[in-house]
Amino acid sequence: MTPNKISSEVAFLDCIDRHFPNSHAHLIVGRGDDCAVLSCPERMCLSSDLFLEDIHFREQYFSPAEIGHKALAVSLSDIAASGATPLGFSLDLMIPEGRNQAYWDEFFEGMASLAKQYNVPLAGGDLSKSPILGTSVTIWGAPTCTVGGTPVFLNRTGCSEGDVIFLIGALGLARTGLYALEGIGRNAVDEYPAATRAHLLPTPQLEAGQIITAYSGVTLMDLSDGLARDIPRLLGEKTAGSADKPSSKGASINITTDMLHAEQLSYALEQDLDPVMEAFKGGEDYALLGTCPAAIFSELSRKLPLMQKLGTVTNNGKILLNGQVVTEHGFDHFA
Repeated sequence: MTPNKISSEVAFLDCIDRHFPNSHAHLIVGRGDDCAVLSCPERMCLSSDLFLEDIHFREQYFSPAEIGHKALAVSLSDIAASGATPLGFSLDLMIPEGRNQAYWDEFFEGMASLAKQYNVPLAGGDLSKSPILGTSVTIWGAPTCTVGGTPVFLNRTGCSEGDVIFLIGALGLARTGLYALEGIGRNAVDEYPAATRAHLLPTPQLEAGQIITAYSGVTLMDLSDGLARDIPRLLGEKTAGSADKPSSKGASINITTDMLHAEQLSYALEQDLDPVMEAFKGGEDYALLGTCPAAIFSELSRKLPLMQKLGTVTNNGKILLNGQVVTEHGFDHFA
């Protein structure tokens, strides 16, 4: 038997209650009943994310606290892309054998610390035994501002020719961290501290998304699958089940090595990789990708120090990287 194993569902719920408060202005009835009862605005945004062992993370190099942190961070990044303020979340947890009390305390502390940072309560969820460790987080948020009495939620559609394409956050740094961790395991944390932190402990860009809602003509999305995959989505790529025509919009993207972190450059040199293409492929960034009218880019970039220009929206239907047509399609779960 695993030492200090949590031996019952009640004990597991007690463990959760030690880490997450069960009272909050948003909760009329919190955890412990069949349903939570929430105090909500007229309109909200809602998102769900799975976070599964050996698909989204590996226990060989993720600590329990990092798993808990990232499981919530990826959902908070979706709220950031809507320009919203997180109100609450629910957690469904898949529980395998072999993890003791100390493991789960560390896991929940990692998640609870991030939840406390953004004042977002855990409203409820479900537990189940499982052959693998995994989470499903559902999160919801309130509008940060209104225009003419209408709540504002940002989305990824509606860019125009000539708009600036921008990024808020690190460009492709998490990809370097992922590759280093896959290659040399936990030792990569010492060799590539910034890159591995970007992968293990992403920072949701919530404040940036909220600032952007005050500006008209802006589009925004969560950059999680890398520029190669997400630039077409930002431009209005036809999606499955849609009757819309493919977008005629294109993009001229310019990435130089001075836009990249020193760890990206040193890792690429060591592995004989093109650092610019690796940054373009990206993945696991949990940054914000968007467009805005050229006239307001300077003002926005002054307010948002992590904002950088990537390029311009065109009308030729092509995606160019440093003047060359891109054929890289990026990450796809089902490809």
